[in-house]
Amino acid sequence: MPRTDLFFKVEVEHDEDEDPQRLGEEIARQLMKNYVVRSAELSSYVRISEG
Repeated sequence: MPRTDLFFKVEVEHDEDEDPQRLGEEIARQLMKNYVVRSAELSSYVRISEG
């Protein structure tokens, strides 16, 4: 069965007290659970300050 790596850039809005690392890990868990993804990981994140 062929396998393909897919790379996504996801921009999310969140409260200041929410940890971006934790959000990324939850998105990865949901991908693995809902879409039969073999592997998912958050490689990095960049905080974008407003204003």
